Amino acid sequence: LVLGVIGAIVRYDSPGPVFFVQSRVGRRRRVFSMIKFRTMYHGVQGPSFTKTGDPRITRVGHFLRRCRLDELPQIFNILRGEMSWVGPRPEALSLEKGYARDIEHFALRGIVRPGLTGWAQINQGYAHEADAMRSKLEYDLYYLKHCSLWLDLVIVLRTFAVVFRGTGAR
Repeated sequence: LVLGVIGAIVRYDSPGPVFFVQSRVGRRRRVFSMIKFRTMYHGVQGPSFTKTGDPRITRVGHFLRRCRLDELPQIFNILRGEMSWVGPRPEALSLEKGYARDIEHFALRGIVRPGLTGWAQINQGYAHEADAMRSKLEYDLYYLKHCSLWLDLVIVLRTFAVVFRGTGAR
């Protein structure tokens, strides 16, 4: 019901498809199609990442991103076994290749399924420059080393706190 209501609002807000589908890299470097609610105007070109105040984002898109509701369709990726609730966030295929080439040990993130939320996501937030990605990788490697039900629970609880505060949204 929630997905249907959000989908209708996205459809009403601006022309174009309800969902945004992007190739992402998952476990064992397998490429999959990650599903999100569309938060940008359809057909507008630009970089794979967004900046604060990005003019490509729709009115409803700002709200969906701040509340992280645009991520809800990834439940289907979880049900298909392409993603997990917790793990390193999957990177766009176009960005992953460069990161794996330029950042030592970046490919180790593919040991586990990517997650809807993760240790790096709640501690670092968004990153796309090489230095910020190296820092984010340190959090991902920490997660891989200390992976446990307890750490997953901490990540989920902190994710709720991030969502309710609306911090880090772009």
